[in-house]
Amino acid sequence: MRSDAIKIDHFDQFIARQEFSKWRDQLLKQALYNIRPERHGDLPRWQAALDRLPALTTDRKSYDVSKISIGAATEISSALKIQLKASLMELHPWRKGPYQLFGLHIDSEWRSDWKWDRLAKHLPDITGHNVLDVGCGNGYHCWRMLGFGANYVLGIDPSIKFLIQHHAINRYARETQFDFLPLASEHLPEDLAYFDTVFSMGVIYHRRTPQNHLAELRNAMVAKGTLVLETLIVDEAPNGLLVPASRYAQMNNVWFIPTVSKLIEELAKADFINIRCVDINETSMSEQRSTSWMTFHSLENFLNPNDPTKTLEGYPRPKRAIVIANKS
Repeated sequence: MRSDAIKIDHFDQFIARQEFSKWRDQLLKQALYNIRPERHGDLPRWQAALDRLPALTTDRKSYDVSKISIGAATEISSALKIQLKASLMELHPWRKGPYQLFGLHIDSEWRSDWKWDRLAKHLPDITGHNVLDVGCGNGYHCWRMLGFGANYVLGIDPSIKFLIQHHAINRYARETQFDFLPLASEHLPEDLAYFDTVFSMGVIYHRRTPQNHLAELRNAMVAKGTLVLETLIVDEAPNGLLVPASRYAQMNNVWFIPTVSKLIEELAKADFINIRCVDINETSMSEQRSTSWMTFHSLENFLNPNDPTKTLEGYPRPKRAIVIANKS
């Protein structure tokens, strides 16, 4: 299946998977709707950047270290490395990473490896698991899931820029056990019940109704499956919820931020069991920052310069929690 606007075969691997045959038409129809050309004025430029990526092949891949590493510096000439960097730079900003392609270091805004390292200490064994990553960004954590032993990973995210970045990386990884669909969790079938482990990291506070999101995650899981949920939190708030008046840390689509106890309460209400908070971490300006691969404003610009314990809007600075639970 091809799109005239997107010349790469985005979904060929997914189409070939028989286990999704029941829902394939539904999912592909929504995916193709989400990437229709009129929604993305920059799409031709991004596609052109993909087309200009140098033709390189490698058998060297590593997903189990901080940098997703594909190829070696010895496998590319200086001229092709310049071409590779120029093409990847056209996909700026790179929010999630880091990545290393043929010795080229993509220094993303987020040190996503730090979040993974905090999580990995508590993550149950996912060896052989089929894994879903909801709101996967460009797929950094999906690669780490494969490195952690997952059998198959499906990443979903409605951002076409993230989809294009994923395909730039996978142009060289040629990974058949990782698919990316430009979907949100509300696009998933209610009777999916396929994934052993489901990740939702940095998503729930962007949803107007948290219970709907939790139901979508639960519906995607097998019986007794594992949920890994990461979110912004606050230490205290009326009724356990901070509801920003407009923006939070300059984000305009944060509907609420829970306390940990409120989050656990909502998970229990959604019929999850064995709920445990395994990590709480205040985001530092070393973990989220501007770089040459993401030159826009970042965390330091979102905090009150006279009181960095507060956001520009006067709310507590970003703090994040990881909660793990099981489907009942």
